Amino acid sequence: MNSKYNTFLTVLLVIVIIAIVGIIAFLGYKYVSSMNSKKEAEDFTDTWNNSNINQEPKKDDNNDEKIDITEPDNTNTGNNSTEQTPKEEKYNGYLVAGTIEIPATGLKCPILSRSEYSKSALETSVVEFYGPGLNQAGNTCIAGHNFRNGNFFSNNKKLKVGDKIYITDLTKKKVVYTIYNKYETTETDAEYMSRDTNGAVEISLSTCTDNSEARLIILARADS
Repeated sequence: MNSKYNTFLTVLLVIVIIAIVGIIAFLGYKYVSSMNSKKEAEDFTDTWNNSNINQEPKKDDNNDEKIDITEPDNTNTGNNSTEQTPKEEKYNGYLVAGTIEIPATGLKCPILSRSEYSKSALETSVVEFYGPGLNQAGNTCIAGHNFRNGNFFSNNKKLKVGDKIYITDLTKKKVVYTIYNKYETTETDAEYMSRDTNGAVEISLSTCTDNSEARLIILARADS
């Protein structure tokens, strides 16, 4: 009897050990995958932003003043005019609308085009899903998952009024936004999407709360 009992305990112990090793291996794989995904998104964002049409501030040799580089030069110059046309780019097979950077949470990742909006796209990066388009007058909405691991919009709960958000669009124009409101609402509340901005350039970031029972909304307005 004792022999059978000992055998049972041994088998049970082996199963428990295998289960623990399996769980550790799975968590390790998820962590490494998450870190690799984050690094890949950051590298893409850096490359995208560094390919800006006007990358560095330049000085006018005549008056030694900095030239305004906020707007890309879209002047028609004959054969060279096509160089200013936004080039279609993809990230992991998805069309890209631009990039987002949030220094307060360390986020740097591509914004996928609204035409790509889907479950798989949201598992790849954040996605534009409503509004006039990045850096355009009106309210443009961007959705991102809260994976509770630091990726995408997982740390949006740490953001506060006054924090900065940087959006670079297809023309490689970078606009600085300042957060002016943060609140939770129901999953069915879409009022923030169609709100009137009175001509201001604004963005809304949408994600779920940590308990997935509500939506966390971040409202930000472009600095004038």
